[in-house]
Amino acid sequence: MRKSLVQDTLIAAAAVAAAAVLPLLPAAAQDGRDAVVAHVEAGGERYAAMAQQIWDWAEVGYQETRSSALLRDALAEAGFEVDEGVAGMPTAFVASWGAGSPVIGILAEYDALPGITQDRAPERAPRPDMGAGHACGHHLFGAGSVAAALAVKAWLEESGTPGTVRLYGTPAEEGGAGKVYMVRGGLFEDVDAVLHWHPGNANEASPSSSLANKSAKFRFHGVSAHAAGAPEQGRSALDGVEAMNHMVNLLREHVPQETRIHYVITAGGHAPNVIPDFAEVFYYVRNPDPELVKSIFERVARAAEGAAMGTGTRMEYEVVHGLFAMLPNETLQRRAQKNLERVGGVVYDDAERAFAEAIHATLQEDSPPLESAAEVQPYMPRAAGGSTDVADVSWVVPTVGMSAATWVPGTPAHSWQAIAAGGTSIGEKGMLVAAKTLAMTAVELFTDPDLVAAAIAERLERVGPDFEYVSLVGDRDPPLDYRNPPGAR
Repeated sequence: MRKSLVQDTLIAAAAVAAAAVLPLLPAAAQDGRDAVVAHVEAGGERYAAMAQQIWDWAEVGYQETRSSALLRDALAEAGFEVDEGVAGMPTAFVASWGAGSPVIGILAEYDALPGITQDRAPERAPRPDMGAGHACGHHLFGAGSVAAALAVKAWLEESGTPGTVRLYGTPAEEGGAGKVYMVRGGLFEDVDAVLHWHPGNANEASPSSSLANKSAKFRFHGVSAHAAGAPEQGRSALDGVEAMNHMVNLLREHVPQETRIHYVITAGGHAPNVIPDFAEVFYYVRNPDPELVKSIFERVARAAEGAAMGTGTRMEYEVVHGLFAMLPNETLQRRAQKNLERVGGVVYDDAERAFAEAIHATLQEDSPPLESAAEVQPYMPRAAGGSTDVADVSWVVPTVGMSAATWVPGTPAHSWQAIAAGGTSIGEKGMLVAAKTLAMTAVELFTDPDLVAAAIAERLERVGPDFEYVSLVGDRDPPLDYRNPPGAR
């Protein structure tokens, strides 16, 4: 893998986009686009109810039992063949309808984030009855993708168009890398193209990349003793964690500037007068280049080893997830952009605007105006600061994504403001924008073999003839307990 492949991809995408002229669509595609939009609109209230039910449940990674079942049941009821518990993950599934080629996949997510909650209110209002919240909008992601899949299925059936539509229920995107295990298990080997979307604060379908990411839980074991009466007999596991953190923070000066290193202490003891015999710290290491991520991660691991030696403790670590950087497919992104422009953005009614204004007042002063929710952002390559397991899919199948304004303009992901808006009709309207855009793009893939062929050719050219997918998680099984508290394994 070339070090600058993702960056080169973005530059190439800009050049191609500037000269691109889209061909006229066949009549079947134009009729199909109208049909799927009508289908999504007709089921809008149902899809909104599904999304809000998942918002209420707010189930974290690999524990999305009810959320996964809700989406599976909707697909099975419509005639999809559903395969549950795929790739060793109880809440993962694949739902298929149709036969033959092309095979078009649609991704769905539904996990919440732990440790952040919020009511459906435009001011800070945590929910003490909940331990997690949909601060990344995956409740909308899951329901919106199902809406698109059901619309495409109805159109395929009514029109007699050949092909297979396949909805991938992918758990634990937030740090659990569910899609990585599906890719590693060969579940995308016969797929011609994959569509996905993500909630956001703007409507856009430009090619974008992401950061490769590898994470691990570093566990230190020491010796308990009375912190005042017999401190010489103790060896503090928390000292091990703190020594590691100090060394890693010094390391930040000596890594490429695009690198991101985050950590949180997940266990550090229970009482000041008891020297803790167990402590744990959870680390993420990110960089645009997966090869650099691997090398920097090894330096972090060596810091942990040194910390254990220096504090007289014992350390082991568990790799939790590993992700590639997103590989854009400009051929498909141009089509998605055109369809998003046809759909348009999110228009607030009076009540939604009042809610949005209250949220907007809590955001940074330079946040985009509320009117931008109704706009579609111009097409231009973008770099992203986050990570996603969609990236691993993009390296083995041509993949196209978009974002819709499910949040108030200027809202950052993983915030209480995102949870709040996602629990209202603002989020629901953005979800339907995405569902329509995905469904329309799928119609074009089913009716335009040249588009599919060009997307496949682009991916093969960019990964190179010698590329062989090897996941950053190695041969470990899915970390089904990664959201469990330390000691509850």
